Amino acid sequence: MAEYDYDLFVIGAGSGGVRAARMAGGFGAKVAIAEERYLGGTCVNVGCIPKKLFVYAAHYAEDFHDAAGYGWQVSEANFDWNTLLNNKNNEIKRLNGIYANLLKRNNVVLYNGRAVLTGPNTVSVNGETISARRILVATGGWPHIPDIPGREHVISSNEAFYLETLPERAVIVGGGYIAVEFAGIFHGLGVDTTLIYRGDLFLRGFDGEMREFLAEQMRLKGIKLLFNTRINSMEQQGSRYLVNASGTAPLPADLVMYATGRRPNTANLGLETAGVKLNDKGAIVVDDEYRSSVSSVYAIGDVTDRMNLTPVATAEGTALANNLFNNQSRRVDYRDVPTCIFSQPNLGTVGLTEEQAREEYANVEIYKSRFTSLKHTLTGSDEKTLMKMIVDKDTDRVLGVHMVGADAGEIIQGIGIALKAGATKATFDATIGIHPTAAEEFVTMREPEK
Repeated sequence: MAEYDYDLFVIGAGSGGVRAARMAGGFGAKVAIAEERYLGGTCVNVGCIPKKLFVYAAHYAEDFHDAAGYGWQVSEANFDWNTLLNNKNNEIKRLNGIYANLLKRNNVVLYNGRAVLTGPNTVSVNGETISARRILVATGGWPHIPDIPGREHVISSNEAFYLETLPERAVIVGGGYIAVEFAGIFHGLGVDTTLIYRGDLFLRGFDGEMREFLAEQMRLKGIKLLFNTRINSMEQQGSRYLVNASGTAPLPADLVMYATGRRPNTANLGLETAGVKLNDKGAIVVDDEYRSSVSSVYAIGDVTDRMNLTPVATAEGTALANNLFNNQSRRVDYRDVPTCIFSQPNLGTVGLTEEQAREEYANVEIYKSRFTSLKHTLTGSDEKTLMKMIVDKDTDRVLGVHMVGADAGEIIQGIGIALKAGATKATFDATIGIHPTAAEEFVTMREPEK
């Protein structure tokens, strides 16, 4: 009789958990996974995928406007929220099915229910006690809404994906990815949108110049940005709300969305019972091999609150499965991870910001290009693109590349490969550009900023 029911039991069927489970199963391990909500986790259901679909939808208003400059006569456009919502929901269901098939094909047993640790090698699901040689916690994060007067009137991004009707006026509170992206989404879909953030400027941690430029571009599009502003309370007035904030008149709104951060989803998982150590933010503390303070319990992804990106969680799941069940020693390299804010326009980035580079290196050169894209020479749009490259002058190595503009995510992904390979400025200079494209600007920057 086997010592344990499973070699690996995964709690949470999000991107990281599913990747670890199916790869471990593919390597021959006996694996089970438990999920209490939906297969695919945040990314598939209330994150990356539906958000990007909404971003596409929101951009059509500009596309219809821009078409006139190219000779297209577009009749009055009408947007139907329910059509978008239903089509999005159908796509999510399709992806849920794909995740289920991935697990099945790799012999992973799926438990539909909440799994709670009852010891270092046991979990309880739907009243059943299950043993495992190793347990992996991959439960992700959950939106955090502060306790303020009127909190009951607020939604998070989770609910924003399932609104019954589109509001006329929306107030979004927060300064991170989600707040900035939803500001663009709501505005593009015709909602009078105001973004409120308590700090000087949103997207803290990104390159300062790019943050300022994005704010400028968003304001040009008509999105209202209120910085250094704190919410005092919300109150209901009939079917609408009144947002009381510092430094501004009360703001009427049909919808108030808080995007003020996410917290590791560790509550009521039995982690304390098993002896798993958490930090002061409630995240599971792990070592370089994703092992917690309990040798049989591991954790990956947002529940560890290190680098909260879906591709990072999947990379961690890949590394863990290989390390435990494929006799390999893999580590995820967290330096030069490309990422993109799907704002309108996009902000794509990889490597160090100018602020970080100047702290780490003594001799930094900055290359920049600001321009109107070829497309907008005929549309009449005021939208500009900004590109920036940061170079260590002593070694010529490119330390960071940043872009605000159309398709920044697509462009920065390719440049991320170059930085991972250790590209120098000379490498970029020797590369022939594709003309005419915006991306070619990155290989034609010749003079550093004085």
